[in-house]
Amino acid sequence: MIGNLVRFGRRQLHTIVSREIIKPSSPTPSHLKTYNLSSIDQISPNLFMPMVTFYPNTGICRDKTTLDLKNSLCQTLTKYYPFAGRHGKVAPSYVDCNDNGAEFLVASIDTTLSDFLQNSQHEDLDQFFPHGLVNFNSNRGDDYDLQSNEVTPLEVQVNYFECGGVAVAWSLSHKIADGSSLFHFMNDWAKMTRVCSTEQKNEFSINPEFIHFQYMNINSTGLNLKISDDCVTRSFMFPNSKINELKQKVKAMTKQSGKPITNPTRVEVLTWLLYNSAVAAATKNNSGYFNPTGVGHIINLRRNMIEKLPEKSIGNFSLPMEILTKNECEMNPESFISELRKLKMQFQAIRNIETAVGILLESDLEELLRKPAGVYICTSLCGNSAYEIDFGWGKPVKAAHAGDLRKNSFILMDAPNGDGIEALVCLGNQDMAIFQNDPEILAFG
Repeated sequence: MIGNLVRFGRRQLHTIVSREIIKPSSPTPSHLKTYNLSSIDQISPNLFMPMVTFYPNTGICRDKTTLDLKNSLCQTLTKYYPFAGRHGKVAPSYVDCNDNGAEFLVASIDTTLSDFLQNSQHEDLDQFFPHGLVNFNSNRGDDYDLQSNEVTPLEVQVNYFECGGVAVAWSLSHKIADGSSLFHFMNDWAKMTRVCSTEQKNEFSINPEFIHFQYMNINSTGLNLKISDDCVTRSFMFPNSKINELKQKVKAMTKQSGKPITNPTRVEVLTWLLYNSAVAAATKNNSGYFNPTGVGHIINLRRNMIEKLPEKSIGNFSLPMEILTKNECEMNPESFISELRKLKMQFQAIRNIETAVGILLESDLEELLRKPAGVYICTSLCGNSAYEIDFGWGKPVKAAHAGDLRKNSFILMDAPNGDGIEALVCLGNQDMAIFQNDPEILAFG
């Protein structure tokens, strides 16, 4: 037992009970020992993606729950073998699939699940992760980390509340996978846990698709998404009924302009609303002066090329669609959504992933990596089944992306029970003060 008490926020909430390394249940074959990172992997930001799911009292004793999770993680890592390997800290070009394993921590939480969900702020989520490992941040300070030049791609922490509730948290290196990959892993591990706990191991097989690339080292430290000290992340809920009202408003506005947008999607209208309100806040804080800006809207390449990739392709298969806004008059929905659709059609005309990688290598990588903080980044994780992650205790009551994001960014996720979209918004402190009281945000939230 480690038993070291960790302080988060204003009071001590949790104690680390145990820590160990979970290795794959069978060794990785010799021909798979080196997993080359694609150019998209290599330019991906050097951060950890943090997701946590919350479950009410499982009715199962902690020891059995923990044992089932460890056993099933062993089985799952056999298929997700790069997650159990190691990659370099700076500009990695490959993963050494050495079966060194994922770190697995257990923590005891000094509160009930309901109290936490009712009274917490977004930043309080960070405590559920190993070493507070969220995005760029970590409170790890042990010799193991300081003396090593290697990164453990996957870190897991299982948190037990006083009431018997459980929070399962994952931090996964963005260098080897994107958000879609993370959700596939989470769901596969959950399914494997259900199978292992009932000892019916022949009823389920895991088949993630790892695409193998030739070795290439572009010596990239990754996209510039550093966290700013003067920003704050807040969550905004947009129920389906309000999103439908927003769709109607967008259709009416665009029809009146003479450039009607037909069948706008939830993500299209909500991205426009968030962007429009965030830019309005920044303009107000800039004495009413509008600065040219833009949006990098992340597109999933798997389903948006002529030769589609398997949906369970594991890696980074996402790129930003860049919409530039030079004048304030271009902030209207007809300009924004039309440009978004035009760019999506251009991506859909790409033949295959090899062509996409070629286009990326021919582009100005240095310019891409220097993107200023004034450009907004929007990522949609909707449709990724976060609320289907069932370890045998039922579906989660809450799924959340933790940590402060890059300044001027939005992450969209499905809301609980499928009723709408939850938007995580990270803005400068002064911009957020205006944004969260924006009449449009209040009207549709």
